[in-house]
Amino acid sequence: MAFPAGFGWGAATAAYQVEGGWDADGKGPSVWDTFTHQGGERVFKNQTGDVACGSYTLWEEDLKCIKQLGLTHYRFSLSWSRLLPDGTTGFINQKGIDYYNKIIDDLLTNGVTPIVTLYHFDLPQALEDQGGWLSEATIESFDKYARFCFSTFGDRVKQWITINEPNIYAMLGYELGIFPPGVPHSGTGGYQAAHNMIKAHARSWHSYDSLFRKDQKGMVSLSIFAGWAEPADPNSVSDQEAAKRAISFCLDFIAKPIFIDGDYPEVVKSQVASMSKKQGYPSSRLPEFTEEEKRMIKGTADFFAVQYYTTRLVKYQENKKGELGILQDAETEILTDPSWISLDWVYVVPWGIRKLLKYIKDTYNNPVIYITENGFPQLDPVSLDDTQRWEYFRQTFQELFKAIQLDKVNLKVYCAWSLLDNFEWDRGYSSRFGLFHVDFEDPARPRVPYTSAKEYAKIIQKNGLEGDA
Repeated sequence: MAFPAGFGWGAATAAYQVEGGWDADGKGPSVWDTFTHQGGERVFKNQTGDVACGSYTLWEEDLKCIKQLGLTHYRFSLSWSRLLPDGTTGFINQKGIDYYNKIIDDLLTNGVTPIVTLYHFDLPQALEDQGGWLSEATIESFDKYARFCFSTFGDRVKQWITINEPNIYAMLGYELGIFPPGVPHSGTGGYQAAHNMIKAHARSWHSYDSLFRKDQKGMVSLSIFAGWAEPADPNSVSDQEAAKRAISFCLDFIAKPIFIDGDYPEVVKSQVASMSKKQGYPSSRLPEFTEEEKRMIKGTADFFAVQYYTTRLVKYQENKKGELGILQDAETEILTDPSWISLDWVYVVPWGIRKLLKYIKDTYNNPVIYITENGFPQLDPVSLDDTQRWEYFRQTFQELFKAIQLDKVNLKVYCAWSLLDNFEWDRGYSSRFGLFHVDFEDPARPRVPYTSAKEYAKIIQKNGLEGDA
């Protein structure tokens, strides 16, 4: 089961989740610094990313892990407020530039391709104070930040992700208020935040295209979260339609504007408009793109970056009471199959990734695809000998192999989440996705490989699995 020659094997991290050094060397506060310091049990045991894996001072240790695996690609994110403490280019923190320059240079010296994310959930607090992603002003701030990063690092970085999972952050941060800023805006906040993130991504893609692409010759995209959805009752037409709507409201909501025509899926527009009308709103709660914006947004990605963790069953759930919310607008109820193994919120459904990849191929004109995150958590107490978890990875690689060989999916890169056990947002340190174990009780934060890391290194070395699919 050899993968195509030149296939990219990577692992991923994100700044707030691993770096620590939350106020070191001139870094400004991000929304996660503020949110976690407020306490109130919004994060498991009130844990914070103040130190996390200590990667701000322990990059050399991370590099050892990367080399031990033999990765061809490493995806990491830049902390916006480490580089620009107040979110603007009014003050630039040289220490932040130095830190990321070292990471990029060390990776290239060791033959590892950096995939760099500009924004992975950690908006500078100064920008949140001015409205965050609910404000159009953040679009401009993001574009200026992106230009700064392209100009500072783009001579060496050729693969960029602008925004990580806009669909998820809009939902968790601005719709439900589970993530910072922590204020729910049911039925409106998620749409407004995602709307601005899509425009911010498109603006920054155009900035790259017009100012940097000719000299730097890189690629720019954004990472979209997508679970797969199956009808709860495969014989029910209403469940089949509900499963399609679930995909439209999650993946297509972001991908269709960017890859197809600059606008939201028709089913999303009609569902939200009809619910809004029933609820007495004068117009749809879903913002509209102008014709000019649609032209600006369409075609603003150079590859398709997707993050898959799990699959759900979807059942039609009529919104009789006219409740506010994205799931209610979609008229879906999300369920799981009792036979699926549950690891926290991740249900182990490896075949879902193949179906998702085939869907992307068929719907989005057979794009080059990068899987920028995929993985499985362990919950404490964990064993370093995680053979069962490795089996889930192995099954996933078998499905990727089938997607490439049988479905002719143009998959080029796979990144495991994550290189290290880290701060998993509201789960704190209780959910461990790392290929390397990190002891968060030890000030030295030692990294020790799980069995999964050793097995993944073998796959990378062979560029595939033993035996046939």
